[in-house]
Amino acid sequence: MSVVVPVFRAEEHLAGLLADLAPLTRSGTTPGGLPFRVAEVLLVNDCGPDDSAGVMRRLEREHPWVRTIWLSRNFGQHAATLAGMASSGGDWIVTMDEDGQHDPADLPTLLDVAMSEQVSVVYARPVNAPPHGRLRNTASYAAKRAVRVMSGGVDASMFHSYRLILGEVGRSLAAYAGSGVYLDVALGWVTRSAATAPVRLRSEGASRRSGYSLRSLLSHFWRMVLTNGTRGLRVVSLLGLLFAVAGILFAAFLVVNQLVNPVPTEGWTSLVVVILICTGVILFSLGVIAEYIGVAVNMAMGKPLYLITQDPEDGPLGRRPHA
Repeated sequence: MSVVVPVFRAEEHLAGLLADLAPLTRSGTTPGGLPFRVAEVLLVNDCGPDDSAGVMRRLEREHPWVRTIWLSRNFGQHAATLAGMASSGGDWIVTMDEDGQHDPADLPTLLDVAMSEQVSVVYARPVNAPPHGRLRNTASYAAKRAVRVMSGGVDASMFHSYRLILGEVGRSLAAYAGSGVYLDVALGWVTRSAATAPVRLRSEGASRRSGYSLRSLLSHFWRMVLTNGTRGLRVVSLLGLLFAVAGILFAAFLVVNQLVNPVPTEGWTSLVVVILICTGVILFSLGVIAEYIGVAVNMAMGKPLYLITQDPEDGPLGRRPHA
């Protein structure tokens, strides 16, 4: 197995996570009797604001099975995960968060499910509520339900950052994934089916702030909708059709009403309301179309999903003048 850990703000948590992974770097057996071993742990530096980089350098020196992947700037969790997947060499790739919420002891369970169900992707299925608070958990559930409707049936409820992926599938996916891709949606493009395995989430720790603000979470949700396909554009078309039908019915009602009961009508208030509603719908529709065009333009211009570099301390940026 290759374990990929995107690192953004993990200065206080990385050492503990690697201590949990260390026993798995020795050959072992899953509960189902399968031999396995964690051959490498890839820490992907996503250029966070703390001293995670210094901790990663130290851990790489201490553990021969640790490799650090350096990105040129902050690209986000999904891009960092794909960069780690592209750099991996294991038969299986495991992706997990850096905050210790995911228990490495569940890796054998994920592998047993993959082999018994004969699938190339297995998602962790938490048996306890994520430690984010009721409001965020409820919003996450609602967002995944909305994605399922918008995508035409993609079961986003199983998506989780703790995953087991067949190595050749993960590396091939990381090689061609375009800018703005949502990792789990892209996995759905190239795999026949996915399975889930029960896990228990651990506490993130009170000292750690979430790396996701409300704005970034909304952006995360919107990217998931856009990369699910063109159903959003079909919704825009349907919205236009509904308003056209509503307009025809309303016009027919006014004509019939005047024929049956001819009375002078001014209707300035209703006219203004109709104009405002229709203008809002038009602008919303144009905004959705523009988002799709923006995704296509970024891909056409060759905007990279991520860029791997060497450790800045080992390159020209690390050559400081002598005292």
